[in-house]
Amino acid sequence: MPKTITPLNLDNIKPYQPRAFVPDDIDLNDVKSICAMMQILIDCTIDSPETLEKFILNRSELEAVFNQHSSMLYIRMTCQTDNQEHADAYQFYTEKISPATKPLANKLNKKYLDAIKSYPQCGNRYDLYNLAIQTDIELFREENIPLQTEVSLLSQEYQKLCGAMNVDFDGEERTMPEMGKYLLKPDRSLRELAWRATSERRLQEKDNLETIYDKMLQLRHKIATNCGFDNFRDYMFKAMHRFDYTPEHCYAFHDGIQNVIIPLLEKILTKRKGNMGLDTLKPWDGSCDPFNREPLEPFETEEEFISGVTHIFRKIDPKLADQFDKMNDLNLLDLMSRKGKAPGGYQSGLEEIRVPFIFMNAVGVDDNLRVLIHEGGHAFHSFAAADEPLVDYRHAPIEFCEVASMGMELLAIDHYTEFYEADEAQRSKEDSLESIITVLAWIATIDCFQHWVYENPTHTPQERKVKWLEIHNKFGGQFTDWDNTGESHNYAWHRQLHLFECPFYYIEYGIAQLGALGLWVQAKGDKTNALKNYHNGLSLGGSKRLPELFEATGLPFDFSQKTIEPLAQALADELGLS
Repeated sequence: MPKTITPLNLDNIKPYQPRAFVPDDIDLNDVKSICAMMQILIDCTIDSPETLEKFILNRSELEAVFNQHSSMLYIRMTCQTDNQEHADAYQFYTEKISPATKPLANKLNKKYLDAIKSYPQCGNRYDLYNLAIQTDIELFREENIPLQTEVSLLSQEYQKLCGAMNVDFDGEERTMPEMGKYLLKPDRSLRELAWRATSERRLQEKDNLETIYDKMLQLRHKIATNCGFDNFRDYMFKAMHRFDYTPEHCYAFHDGIQNVIIPLLEKILTKRKGNMGLDTLKPWDGSCDPFNREPLEPFETEEEFISGVTHIFRKIDPKLADQFDKMNDLNLLDLMSRKGKAPGGYQSGLEEIRVPFIFMNAVGVDDNLRVLIHEGGHAFHSFAAADEPLVDYRHAPIEFCEVASMGMELLAIDHYTEFYEADEAQRSKEDSLESIITVLAWIATIDCFQHWVYENPTHTPQERKVKWLEIHNKFGGQFTDWDNTGESHNYAWHRQLHLFECPFYYIEYGIAQLGALGLWVQAKGDKTNALKNYHNGLSLGGSKRLPELFEATGLPFDFSQKTIEPLAQALADELGLS
């Protein structure tokens, strides 16, 4: 039986250290209690380097306690989107608690920056922290708080809508992840039936999803213009603290993918089409085995899944396996798909106990291995930076966080024999490497689409549909035959939750995938040194800027064609595509 993790209970898990500032009995569901603690910090006296340091640490502790509480509310809501109690608790936090704290957080930011100017002897440890706080002050607008709350509630609506997307198929009601298993089957007619059933179910919500998205676009554009920006894209580049690259760097990435990766993708799909004896590839022909073999089934139970992945981590580094064991022992893994569960997968740091939680929707297919290993990489990043006193420095920029996860996928790629015989392990490895090419094309698609969407805030849904098809075909969509599939191609982007929930959080995957490939190339030459570099980078948390984090891992911070070309060549050589 799968273990029950909800409602998440941390009562038996000790905090990383005793609280020095926040009362142990504080009611974190009470707005007044939280605001009162923030007000104490606002009113405190900073008259020496020592009192400044105490202020910083007390604020960090309060933020860790508060962030852990909000993370738990989100975890419970996504684990059971059909549980009204969890939904109401998360909604209360979104509507009442979070908005009430934002003006106080802005006051704390101003108090801190005013104080640190008087104590230059604190050194440059806080330079990056100062830059982030200064940026947040510049972007703060009281009038944006209710708008941001509305966006968060729309995001929750999207989660609930997706969590309820089940399909009656093959005699049972099935979740979307469960339906994905049928697309791996060798029976082409069965794959088509499953794909059409899934597509039709998504299209039933087409108008609802379009409405949610249009509301989000209007709110986000207003948030941006309130801060003096022409569009939400430019606002988000600053809000996401992208201090080390610009939209122009993203355009260069798009060009590099189009010039280098799309020709490789065409080779892979042409080869697939030939191996399958088909004139054209339909949307249901892209995931199955091209040699008509049954899909790989690495595990049947959650226990087998956890055990096998633990052994993989142990082969890479026993320390990593011990950390993963700790998460399992503390009941901080919710891995299997079920009705009412939100889509996707994530790792969430629980900031006060300083251990991570992993969420995913496993159904016993090969790709589940990569997802859990990926989220495991995020978890190891969290463990590596756990000793950092400043909560903000325990989190690297997402561009490097994803190196931790994608890099772990590639460090694990030669250890699939924990689940398979040698020939099946090789098949899984080749699928993994091919998927990197597919994913890079999809990342460029989604990122390019987002740039257009937010640079053209007055566009109509019809214009958006036309532009989506143009962009998708530019980055590989043209290699699939969408004839007689209704409107599925027009709205294929609806399945990408990042577009709804966290706009502009996607290019990070492309930047990080190149970093992970660079780590893989290192490991092919010297595994010990690659692992050392991996640990070096992770241990810095978010205390350094992106170029320094990449440098500590032995990687260049560059995602132009110059970097893409040799990494693509390494993939082509490994896959016999040269």
